[in-house]
This record gives sequence, structure tokens and C-alpha cells, in this order.
Amino acid sequence: MASNLSRRTFLGGAGALGLAAAAGPLPAAVGPNDRIRVGMVAVGARAQQLLEAIQAVEGTEIVSVCDAYTGRIERAIERTGGKAKKVRDHREILADNSIDAVTIATPDHLHKRHVIEALEAGKDVYCEKPLTYTIDEGLEIIAAVKKSGKMLQVGSQGISSMLQNKARDIIQSGKLGKVTLIRASYNRNTASGAWIYPIPPDASPQTVNWDMFQGSAKKRPFDLERFFRWRCYEEYSGGIATDLFVHLCTTIHHVMNAKMPSKVVAMGQLYRWKESRDVPDTINAVLEYPEGFAVNLSSTFNNQSSAEAGFQILGTEGTLTIGYSQMRFAPERVNEDNGWITDSWASDLQKKYNQDPKIRQEEQPWTNAPEIVTGGEQYTEVGQGADILHMANFFKSVRTRQEPNEPALIGHRAAACAHLINDSSRKGQMTFWDFEKERQKS
Repeated sequence: MASNLSRRTFLGGAGALGLAAAAGPLPAAVGPNDRIRVGMVAVGARAQQLLEAIQAVEGTEIVSVCDAYTGRIERAIERTGGKAKKVRDHREILADNSIDAVTIATPDHLHKRHVIEALEAGKDVYCEKPLTYTIDEGLEIIAAVKKSGKMLQVGSQGISSMLQNKARDIIQSGKLGKVTLIRASYNRNTASGAWIYPIPPDASPQTVNWDMFQGSAKKRPFDLERFFRWRCYEEYSGGIATDLFVHLCTTIHHVMNAKMPSKVVAMGQLYRWKESRDVPDTINAVLEYPEGFAVNLSSTFNNQSSAEAGFQILGTEGTLTIGYSQMRFAPERVNEDNGWITDSWASDLQKKYNQDPKIRQEEQPWTNAPEIVTGGEQYTEVGQGADILHMANFFKSVRTRQEPNEPALIGHRAAACAHLINDSSRKGQMTFWDFEKERQKS
């Protein structure tokens, strides 16, 4: 859903959301020739989108790219107009003192190593979500950020969108009343949606660096399915939870001003897409937050109903629905009518009850009288998409040395939600969060 929220769409309904203030003007540059020089560690499908976003931000220059598959490197260089240099090993990027920042879009199991190495090399870092492969990796990364003094932005770009920030404003204003339940979902119904991606016909041991991909994972024979469909395997990914639920949890934490759920329980199963995978294709989870609300998360790769994509934020005074490109607010229309109960009372008692001024004020029986219901609002975002806004916010952070929209701690917590969900599903038991230690309770 996060990628869909970044599409250029028309703004309608009540009020206008100006986009110019989202990232703000970029201050003085930090790199040579007034440009931030960027090296890209991994340039797969998602990173190619990041590349386009970087180039849309004024004052940046992509100078080096590397990947474990040569075809991706060639396409990335083509997208830079031939300006970027081909690098076979990410350590060459880290050793280049002229590079100010790096993007990391490697598989999940490599994130911690690449992030910490980049920080230690003095680079500011943009890391695609999820930040971590395990919960405790987040604590290591947070410590490395603090020690290095460098900037780190985690790539759940939705929280830089004007739509989600408008949602945050509405919720924090109290317009929804008391929010006690949030439903969030993300469904698909294609092989590609289930990460069974097509494999390039030129992929071979000559074009794919298998050892680079494996990293610290269990050593296995050369396997193109594992390389190009790594999200399907527990050895490299957390599946639905780390790919999709991390986006949902990041948004929920942002709009609700929440930290983490105190309790999580989940169930997951592999029902259909059993080829080339060992992670579930369907997951349901319940998260309970100490701020006083609960969250239902669900995802399946067996139906793509648009009615089940996005967020429903349910409050005592209204509902906020956030979809692919639009957001709607609907006020609650509560009807308190106990007539069907008092119909069973003695007639004189019912009559006395109905004549009570307080009851007459509080209860309003349904009528068939026509009326116009007002108070609804609709918003749709327009202009630069969330990918560009989130990347611009990162580069603003690089220049100003002010914390970005999604620093390490925020990214750690969002990823930790996914890890709690997966652990609960695997073990068949509830998992708990230790707020003091910022890790799972043992």
C-alpha cells in the first residue's frame, strides 16, 4: 500500500493539503560542488524506485552502485544517464571518502551488517524497511547510530506523506473521540504479489554473486529462486509481517503517537502459494497498546479486494478510513433507542420512562423522516509522492543534522512488531514487549 500512496493523485473534498512544506527547502549542501554524493548498496526492484526518488531531489548525485546481480547494476547506471560508477563490492562505496550517504536495499538478513558498516565508515544511511532481521539487531543499530553521530532514515515512506500527516493531525485533535480499535490490512492475489517474481533469463553463476547474497545465512548450493525470491524464505526475510505489516505498524505508531504494543498474538498459514517459499501467505494478528487501543492486522495473498486494503481508525466520535490514495472522515451517528426493551415493560412504566426529560434528550428513536447527513470529509494527496518526500526528508537531515522522520528507534519498533507477530505465529502463544529494555520479554 505504501507504494500506491505515493502515486500522483488529485486532491478533493474538504480543505487542501499543500505539499511544499512536507520536506521543506533544502539548506546548504554538505558535499563537494554543493551536492550530496550518494552510493547505492543493492539496486534491485525497490532500489530502482529509490534511485528515481533520489534523482528527483535537487542537490543530490548518485555516484556509485553495486549489486549481487550484474543486470541490476547495468539498469541503475542507465537510469543515471551513465554517470554512476559500477562497483562490485559495497565496501568500495564505504571506502570512498567523497561519498556522503548510502542507501541500503539488500535482503533483510543483510541489513544490520551493511547499516553498521556504513555508519562506522562515516556515512549517513537510508535503509529500506524492515530495519532488522531480528529484534536485538535494532538495539545494535541504535547504538551504532549514537556512537557514529550519523543520520539514519528507515524507508517506510508513508509517514512522510501529507495524507498520513493529515490523519495524524485529525486524530491528535480529538476529532475521532476515543480511538479504541484500528483495522489495517494489505491483500494481494497474484504470483508476483506473493513474491514469486520472474527470474531474468541471463541469471547464472557468471552474473549472480551467490556468496555475496548469502552473507551470514546458512550456506546452500547456488539457487536462483532463493536469490530472486528471497522474501519467500525465513532465512532471509520475515515474510508478510516484515514486508507489509511493518508499513502498517509504522503508520499506526505515527498517527496514534504510540510506541509499541504491549501484547501480540498471531496466526499464519501457507494455504496456496506453496511453490518456492516457506513463509505464510496469510496472517492475522491482534496487537494491544498501553495507550488504550487495539489493532487488528490481516493480510492474504489469495484475494485482492480493494475494500480490505488500508486502515480503519475507529473512534467514539468518528471513523477515519485511509486507502490507497484517499482518506475519508465520517462522523459517528449514534442512536440510543431502548424502545424495543421497554416494550416488554408494564405500559405505565414504559410511559413514565418515555416521558422522563433526560431519557427524551438522550434517546432518539429512528424515524423514516428524510434528512441530509453532514460532517463527512474526503482527502486525496497530490504532487510529489511519498518516496520523494521521504527521501527529501533524509537529505534534509543529512544537511541540517536534525533527526529524520523515521530514525533508528522508530524503525526498530516497527520491525519489532513484525518479529513479535512472527514469533507468536510460530510458537502459537502470545508475545510481550519490554518497554524499558526496548526488546521482547523473555
